Amino acid sequence: MEGSTVWLVGMMGAGKSAVGQALAERRGARFEDSDALIEARARRPIPEIFAEDGEQAFRRLEREVIESLAGHPGVVALGGGAICQPGAAEMLRGSGTVAYLRATPETLAQRVGEASVRPLLAGLDPAARLERIRELLAEREIHYGQADVTLDTDTLDIDAASAALARALEAREGQGA
Repeated sequence: MEGSTVWLVGMMGAGKSAVGQALAERRGARFEDSDALIEARARRPIPEIFAEDGEQAFRRLEREVIESLAGHPGVVALGGGAICQPGAAEMLRGSGTVAYLRATPETLAQRVGEASVRPLLAGLDPAARLERIRELLAEREIHYGQADVTLDTDTLDIDAASAALARALEAREGQGA
């Protein structure tokens, strides 16, 4: 699928934005972060969209952004729940390669830290954040599991993760998948 979209999915804190940027540089490709594009389109931050308009309005904007990027060459980091929306997994797989960046709930909780800018975790103490991450991961795992490529990121830094993902994608492209 050379020249098609590489969609990065996974939980918040899995490394989608950082690894995606590094992967795009390795591949000489364009990088897009769907959350940044949503904020630009809405002209306000995601926590504000959630607070003022609700999650459903955010998901509608998210779908519009995904549809605008589908099939264009590049690497796209998606929000954690993007692939879980009705029809999203099929659209993503139909327009490129889906790569799941996987990490344990403990690693994710450590990486997101206080999470004040994460609407689904904002205001929770550390124990409640970890529990909420576990719940979200349990809900989303079935969708993440539909990815074409899975990479465990717990012990990898950005460079190692982007290199491993580049190798996995090249191997897949070499097989004509």
